[in-house]
Amino acid sequence: MRRIALPLVLLLIASVTTAACGPDADEEIIRIGAAVSETGRHAKGGEHVRRGYLLWEDWVNNEYGGIKVGNDRYQVELIMYDDQGDTDTTAALVERLIDEDKVDFLLGPYSSTLTQPAIEVAEERGMLLVEGSGGAETLFQQSYQNLFAVLTPAVNYTQSALRALAESGAKTIVIVHADSLFPTSVAEGAEHWAGEYGLSVLRVEAYSQDITDVTDIVSRLRDLEPDVFLGAGYFNDALLFVRAAKALDFDPAAMVLTVGPTDPALIEEVGEDANFLIGPTQWESTMSYRGAYFGSASDYAERYAAKWGGPPTYQAASGTAAALALQLAIEAAGTLNTDDVRAALRDLDASTFFGQISFDETGKNAARPMGAIQIHGGDIRVVAPPDAAVTELTYPVPGWKDR
Repeated sequence: MRRIALPLVLLLIASVTTAACGPDADEEIIRIGAAVSETGRHAKGGEHVRRGYLLWEDWVNNEYGGIKVGNDRYQVELIMYDDQGDTDTTAALVERLIDEDKVDFLLGPYSSTLTQPAIEVAEERGMLLVEGSGGAETLFQQSYQNLFAVLTPAVNYTQSALRALAESGAKTIVIVHADSLFPTSVAEGAEHWAGEYGLSVLRVEAYSQDITDVTDIVSRLRDLEPDVFLGAGYFNDALLFVRAAKALDFDPAAMVLTVGPTDPALIEEVGEDANFLIGPTQWESTMSYRGAYFGSASDYAERYAAKWGGPPTYQAASGTAAALALQLAIEAAGTLNTDDVRAALRDLDASTFFGQISFDETGKNAARPMGAIQIHGGDIRVVAPPDAAVTELTYPVPGWKDR
């Protein structure tokens, strides 16, 4: 894998999060590192993940009293740098965290695309990496020994939504996706689940992950008159598709978009046009998940809002859950020895505010189903699966002029 030297300016602007005066010199310290986007195309998702990590750091140090390692308590020093949404920068920063900052463990970046170079470096150095934002199936097909992901994998993202739509009468679907790891895995899964639930796939189309205009794509798909439009991408992609669909009067009976509909920022951006959009979700505060730490999903949301001034996205919750899973494994191992903590991660079976966390042999969390939300009146409401739903799915949805 190609390595690059970090420019001096990047090192100077990198953010290192510690307590204002730092831990006392005689305190035991666990250093945990992460390369997470502050700038670049993944800045929005990276912000959520960072906040999730920082919430956990504040809680574990100042409320929980530090991670228990045998008979001792260790404070956490969380070191994070801006990967700028760039794969080479991510790899270089992870190298720096291991070689220069001497971190004990790693947490993951935002996105599968950036998790790939991060785990490549971690695997080479024998460093554990626990993450909540890289769900592409290819990450778990490479026999990595040091990758553990608390989220439901991307191939299952659309299962609950497509099942609910098929049961509501949808018959046809078009699928478009960015040509990077996570969206491609989502699209492959969507094609599978569409077949499973009797939806006829009219077209599957990839687009550049750097796209800035989706007008041509939306025009072509409008002419196919699908019941369901499914777009697998990131936040900015969701914005593009909503705006283009309205401008071109493309009115599918349902619009399913990854990442965007679960983020309140989308509602702020497009207002009433966000109503009735559907999105896969890893987690929502209304779900019934509960654990010994952070309490229920709603308890976590209240804590997050008190710290950050707004509700958490599932990306933030998965960031906190990844850090919590690492903490639980360290405590179960009773040591910072990598082999022992790795074994504890493999044995972990924990009920948490984020749902059940239990890793299979590939490092995936095999215990969690995926949910789906639909925006109703500006509110993000869980509509699937049935045991988690708080609102019935609206299908077909009103046209743009009636939202």
